[in-house]
Amino acid sequence: MYYETKKERKKDKFILITFMSVIIVLLCILIVKLENEKDVQVVKSNYDTNKLSTINEENVDKEPSKTIEDVVKSVVGISKLQQTGNSIFLDDSEKKLGLGSGVLITDNGYILTNQHVAGNKYSNCYVTLENGSTYDGSVVWADSNIDLAIVKISGNNLNYLELADSDNIQLADEVYAIGNPIGIEFQRTVTKGIISGINRTIKIAEEENYMEDLIQTDATINEGNSGGALVNLNGELVGINTVKITEAERIGFAVPINIVKPILEKLIENGKFEEAYLGMYGYDKEVIPYLDSSFNFSSGIYIATILPDGALFNKGAMVGDIITNIDDIEINKMNDLKKYIYSKKPKDIVKLKIRRHEKEFEIEVQLGYKIN
Repeated sequence: MYYETKKERKKDKFILITFMSVIIVLLCILIVKLENEKDVQVVKSNYDTNKLSTINEENVDKEPSKTIEDVVKSVVGISKLQQTGNSIFLDDSEKKLGLGSGVLITDNGYILTNQHVAGNKYSNCYVTLENGSTYDGSVVWADSNIDLAIVKISGNNLNYLELADSDNIQLADEVYAIGNPIGIEFQRTVTKGIISGINRTIKIAEEENYMEDLIQTDATINEGNSGGALVNLNGELVGINTVKITEAERIGFAVPINIVKPILEKLIENGKFEEAYLGMYGYDKEVIPYLDSSFNFSSGIYIATILPDGALFNKGAMVGDIITNIDDIEINKMNDLKKYIYSKKPKDIVKLKIRRHEKEFEIEVQLGYKIN
């Protein structure tokens, strides 16, 4: 029978402890190595990589596409009469000279302004750039109902503004209004404010007409600012300043830019815009209380007038009907209907869904040509 001596037991214990220590050290080395490899591991993928700020990306403001100094260079002066002197600083300069503002929206000379500033399609005006150069301008498109016009001058490499998405504006967004109030002495005046209302409807008293879906701002707008730029903090064009409430301070309105994007796309692509024509006037639900307080509807466009030279005439629609859809697209704003028609061509066929009292029906209409 074999008995371990005390010395042998100590030896075995020492060997065991040494072995366990080596194992622990090796495990620690392995763990550290794996952690280091994980930290420098590169995952191959097809994704593009970008350097990110250590700040949460949602909290990083977008870099302005243009500074206000750059934006000002894109604002032009527009007059219906050519200047014959060094100054048009007159009490009634806007009325006598048709003085107003405009905004370059392409580098080759397309300018967006108000119809009441530039005039009707095919009319002429005079355009003064920020550097003092003067050009003959030709109105290539105009719509008095939304008070917008597009003027073309011959030029290249001109300073112009990028267009914002006016459907994404929010209440209290900060904006700048830029234009030529009163006269040339105060040209390209910049005022700052916020968007204080959206989808506003106002009545133009002298014309017994309504303008709908406007942007309201408290940025100061004066006579001569008409046709000027309403821009966001990124230097992008949000709307065209059109009118102010004279009985109140700091209540002005601009036409949202999105409505003219289909027209600009066709002008840039083809050099011309052939406007399709539905031949009707209509109102949003917000306008009807002004016209008939007893009439109420929750969605769609109210047909107020059907023009005898229009495509809708004698197609089964009547004054008082509600257009709820066009080509299966729901519409609730008159400007949305206009924008959709602007995107079409004459002779295109559109399908309208109409509600009359409690019944709905559909009609197909071949769009005509808008002459002027």
